[in-house]
Amino acid sequence: MVYFSATGNTRAVAETIAETVDADLYELVPEQPYTDADLDWNLPGSRVNAEHEDPGFRTALAGEPKDLSGYDTVFLGYPLWWRQAPSIVWNFVESSDLAGKTVIPFCTSMSDGIGSSGENLAALAPDAAWLEGRRFGESLDKTGVTQWVDGLGLAASVSDLDDRK
Repeated sequence: MVYFSATGNTRAVAETIAETVDADLYELVPEQPYTDADLDWNLPGSRVNAEHEDPGFRTALAGEPKDLSGYDTVFLGYPLWWRQAPSIVWNFVESSDLAGKTVIPFCTSMSDGIGSSGENLAALAPDAAWLEGRRFGESLDKTGVTQWVDGLGLAASVSDLDDRK
């Protein structure tokens, strides 16, 4: 379970998924932590606006990215910012070896669906098997999260991936 959470909403979903599938948790932590002012998209020049306005910008991770070599399946969670994953998530996907892994994106958002955010991340790691992602609201619905995870058929996905090797 790899996730970025600026306000705690995505963390709550990630923890629920990790508990459901007995997964390890790895939080993407920015090298320079976000302040409330950094996260205020209503402020011209805020950090999130500056990052959004430069599509090539990548928020630096604190420390080295997690070594995923011992994992076959990776859940990838993030809040939606302008209907896309934040740049720290793009950085993680670009700097990680996801080849041969099943990646399952999910996001949190007040209103927008996952949209093209999962597809755009998948384009950065085309050698992984990306499953369709899911959007969760800002309030944790544990039952909804566990039902989604249970319905994924992870054993079949991992077997299918292994058969392609």
